[in-house]
Amino acid sequence: MATTTYKGHCDCGQTEWEVKLTADQASHVLCHCDDCKRVSTGAYTLNQIIPKSALTFTKGGDALKVYTYKALSGNPTHCYYCPNCTTHPYHHQTVLGPDTIVLRTGLLDGAKDFPVAAEIFCKDMYKWESKVAPAGASFDITPPS
Repeated sequence: MATTTYKGHCDCGQTEWEVKLTADQASHVLCHCDDCKRVSTGAYTLNQIIPKSALTFTKGGDALKVYTYKALSGNPTHCYYCPNCTTHPYHHQTVLGPDTIVLRTGLLDGAKDFPVAAEIFCKDMYKWESKVAPAGASFDITPPS
């Protein structure tokens, strides 16, 4: 399957990366969970679930810091961030397995052109929010397995 390489960087420029995404992956999954709200201080985060092998750090990757919290699943989620500006390039939700990560798509060059593919944890949306995902792609928690 064909991929396109997108570049991303943290706010201070200390950390830079490239990620190879398929056409389907070049989209945002909006997460409205309370954990994401605390991390971002926004109404949701912009994400995509990808293979860890698709992400390559070109600068500062070895210096990333990590903190861990217990997710709704009861499993650990490891949050990787720039030690200088605290931008979070990705998270690893261990429930997804060792080779899958949650990429923060809003940090990629060109992300403004990505469509919304889905919304998760809609049960935690603020009262003033409206759903923006395509019909049938908004879920109270996560999509059914």
